[in-house]
This record gives sequence, structure tokens and C-alpha cells, in this order.
Amino acid sequence: MPLKPHIEWRDSQPYASEFQDVYFSTDHGLKETEYVFLQGNALTERWQNLADQTFTIGETGFGTGLNFLCAAKLWLELAPKNAHLHFISTEKYPLSQADITQALALWPELSQISTPFLAEYTHAVQSGTTLLLFESRIKLSLLIGDATLGLKALNLNHTSVDAWFLDGFSPAKNPDMWQPALFAQIAALSNTQSTFATFTSAGDVRRGLIAAGFSVQKKNGFGKKREMLTGSMVRQIGDAHDT
Repeated sequence: MPLKPHIEWRDSQPYASEFQDVYFSTDHGLKETEYVFLQGNALTERWQNLADQTFTIGETGFGTGLNFLCAAKLWLELAPKNAHLHFISTEKYPLSQADITQALALWPELSQISTPFLAEYTHAVQSGTTLLLFESRIKLSLLIGDATLGLKALNLNHTSVDAWFLDGFSPAKNPDMWQPALFAQIAALSNTQSTFATFTSAGDVRRGLIAAGFSVQKKNGFGKKREMLTGSMVRQIGDAHDT
């Protein structure tokens, strides 16, 4: 059975008691996602000029699903009709149906995207079923459990991840996830065009990504965050399945 998170509601926003951290920025979670993950991975430009028929996003920390919904909305607006988005996300503590519904109600502008997703959410969490949404233009694979183990078990059928959303709670509050083994597995599932973006600029994360083969740049963060990190794969250093 999936582990259950302990959620508090503070000013109508979800707060994770175990990690003493927010699920998204209290300034504006939707704008944070757009700035950090969509712009951080240059998805507008890449999807307007999409060469391949499949684009894969990998995420650590599904949380409320806000990142997924924002990416799905942009994909449906920009990507060619015959192209397919595969969104793969890990989550050790999946939210209940009630909590994720309450969280996403904060964003009525996403309701056309969130409604069909919420209708299938509990089934996906409990069964590990991959969801096909929006006339099969978008595939969502939820990997419930430890992020590193989930990604190690992943079979991408000779495809790879094009963009990474490195989310999850703050490295200082969730050190078990932000480990060298995770960065190595991310690198193993990447290709020479892969990019990443993350809200954090923690030194351990920056050094871990560099050691795994990514170039890393600091950018201005969103809201109260002073800095964030983005980058791209510059060298693949071996198969993390062997680590």
C-alpha cells in the first residue's frame, strides 16, 4: 500500500507535516511551475519546433500534480496533434483523492485539464496503471514509492527522458531523495539533448548533477527563492543500473 502523507491546510494551501514544507510556492504555485519547470526547460520553444513524435518528461515528486497539469496544458496548446507526451513521475507519499482535489481546486483555470485527470487518479495510484488522457495525446505514468528505486525499475523501451522536473521537498528537509544514486539514475535515463530544472540551488544538488554529467547554471529563483538551477546533459558517464 502507498504511504500516506500527513497534510495540513494553511491558508487553503497544502503543507506536508513530515517534511515541514509546502507543496508549492505560497506566492503563486501555478506561476512558479511555469517559471521554474516550463521556462526552465524551454518547453515552449522546444514544443513549437518539435522534431520527434514523442517527448518524455521525468519528474521527482508528483505532489499535487500541478506540474503535470501545467505541462499538459502547454502541450495541448503547442505540440503537433500527432505528437505524444509521456509524463513519468515518482511519488513516495501520494495524496488522497480528497486532498489532491482540494489542492487543485485552487486553480480553476486548469479545470478542463484537471477534471479528467482527477477522475482516474485513485485508480492510477492504487494499480500503477498508466493513464492515457486527452485522446491519448498524453500518457501519465505514476511510479509510487522511492524515487531512485522507481526510476531504476523503469523500462522506457529504448526511449529516454527529454526534460526533467526535479521537484520534491527541499533537500534540507528531504535528504533521502536527493542522493548521488538518484542523480546517476537521472543521467542514465537522459539523452544528449536532455535538460533539467529545479527550484533548489542547494550545493549538494548542484554538485550531484555536475558529477552525473550535467552542465548546471544558476538563475534567479521564483518569488522568495533567490536562486534556482537549470542545465543540460553534457556527458553520460555510464549506466546507473550498475551503481
